[in-house]
Amino acid sequence: MTQQPPSQPAICDYEGSAYRTDFWEGKGREYEDAVERLVLRRFLPRSGKRYVDFGAGFGRLIDEAAGFEEIVVMDYSRTMLQEAQARLGRSERFIYVAADLYKLPFAANAFDAALLCRVVHHLADPLAALRQIRQSMASGSTFVLEFANKLNLKAILRYALRRQTWNPYTHEPIEFVRLNFDFHPAYMREQLVAAGFTPRRRAATSWLRLGLFKRILPLRLMVALDRLLQPLGGLFPYAPQIFVESRVAGAPSALVERERLFKCPLTGAPLRRESDLLISAEGNPRWAIRDGIYDLKEPLT
Repeated sequence: MTQQPPSQPAICDYEGSAYRTDFWEGKGREYEDAVERLVLRRFLPRSGKRYVDFGAGFGRLIDEAAGFEEIVVMDYSRTMLQEAQARLGRSERFIYVAADLYKLPFAANAFDAALLCRVVHHLADPLAALRQIRQSMASGSTFVLEFANKLNLKAILRYALRRQTWNPYTHEPIEFVRLNFDFHPAYMREQLVAAGFTPRRRAATSWLRLGLFKRILPLRLMVALDRLLQPLGGLFPYAPQIFVESRVAGAPSALVERERLFKCPLTGAPLRRESDLLISAEGNPRWAIRDGIYDLKEPLT
């Protein structure tokens, strides 16, 4: 955990963690991975010019954006990006960026599609991050948000049986562990609207996320059942996980050229490249490019 200055909320930092091997690979997460991909295949455009995964980690879901010309793989953790780079390669198509969601380094009209999956539950100020994301999106673009659902069936049952004190029906987030939040669907819709997005479709998924089901049901059956239940998210958002597809108002617009993709996270000014440095046009903050990763999280001193 990295503590930030008082002006910014604390950040959950996965730097140096073994998230890929400790949480995903070989850890019985095949069901979660499969049902998340089902939603993305419904909600994400099949093709486009430039896509970004805000919090891509080791690049688990990047292949769901295979139809895009350029793909920005962004994460706060440099070591996670190194793992993504090892998996995906160093082709010109992939742009690896270490950055802070509260201080995004992307120019306006940077992306025509974006994903934020398994990230917002670590954010103490989701609206601030969503506003940063919105500023980087072009008109007519698509943004897919995933969040941990406060109004899930398990929480409702536990509350009814008085086995938990917090109320799943109230809209405020619940921080059940330090920097781990569950959000009410109505609250998250309010945040998206306040950030400038227009929410459209909603899907509820991971309905069968219980060890018992994983032990007794074949994976293919679990995924098939979840596929049938996901559309219920519009009227009955009671699964542990919610996806929302939002749009940015307006007709699709041209994206900024790759040479002008970045802005200074501190000043908002354009960045010019000199060798392995990006230098702000204002105030002269400098940012490093290390082994193919644009390190825009912290300026050089």
